[in-house]
Amino acid sequence: MVVGAISQKIHHCLDFPDYNGRVGCGFKMLPWREAIGRRAMAEKLASRVRCEERIQGSWQEFLAKRSQRLVQQDRNGVAAEKVAENILEDLFTMVLDWPLSDLNNQVEYADMVLTSHGIKHLVIEVKRPGALTWNRRAVGAALDQARRYADEQKVKSIAVSDGQMLYAADVAGGVLRDRVYASLCGAEPPQSLWWLSVHGIYRDPTEESGICLALPETTADTEALRDTFGGTPLLHSKYQIPACCFAYVGNAGNPATWKLPYRKADGTVDFNRLPKAIQCILSNYRGAKVRDIPESAIPEVLVLLARAAADEGKLPHQTPAPAGVYIKLMEALDQLGRLSEIQHGR
Repeated sequence: MVVGAISQKIHHCLDFPDYNGRVGCGFKMLPWREAIGRRAMAEKLASRVRCEERIQGSWQEFLAKRSQRLVQQDRNGVAAEKVAENILEDLFTMVLDWPLSDLNNQVEYADMVLTSHGIKHLVIEVKRPGALTWNRRAVGAALDQARRYADEQKVKSIAVSDGQMLYAADVAGGVLRDRVYASLCGAEPPQSLWWLSVHGIYRDPTEESGICLALPETTADTEALRDTFGGTPLLHSKYQIPACCFAYVGNAGNPATWKLPYRKADGTVDFNRLPKAIQCILSNYRGAKVRDIPESAIPEVLVLLARAAADEGKLPHQTPAPAGVYIKLMEALDQLGRLSEIQHGR
């Protein structure tokens, strides 16, 4: 009887289901599925805590090793792309928890690909140290490259880095959704790196998204970009702008699938095209059609366009006299349940 009583207590403490499909949780009985959900949440939190502790504990060692790798840049005035790749290798294996064996170099055209059990999770486009930092146009061009390689390999997450900054995003509904933006040279470690960890990479970060690319609009001319990227970037034949200037990109390697231009070639918002892109969705601007954009992608496209408008202070909560198109945009986002993503700066 004593053994049976102890066994029963252990049974309820561990929240195992009883024969009626319910579990014990103190004095309250919960459906066993809810208990499993709570257990999964606890495991998720535990893995995140462990990873964040690892990030915090290894950051100074990472910075020291990074500085050593960049000595040749101080000595010679420039460092090769391989130096940035080595820095990223340190980041993913020392600061984060990726096994060295899961880092793959030069997979088809991709510089680096992270895999787990043979499944590809992240395609990384790497540039020489300093080539991307605080340069919106260069980041956009690198993202276009990474996105093409990811499309070819059917990978849904991409990243770009020059060993000084790292930006990662998920391809969702034809647009990019921010995953991580981090400086790799700051004194304090960016805890958001958890979203690129072994247990973070496959989770959806949208609940906590608050990433903002605070980059100057452009600091590099076309020739400098050619030097960095080894050739002329792929451009749309009609608009002569790259994929990152469009609100929807069906396939980064096929300009015919790029829809709704809203940025200029230098990465700045195109004030003429932005409202027209919004109107094409909300009011069929001048007969323009968006039938080539899947309906499931429309919410993401509207969020992307709203963020561009917000960056320029065009939305109703930013100006006393907003244009009608931006009022309609916010109303549509409210209907879709996506308004808070703009108002809260996500």
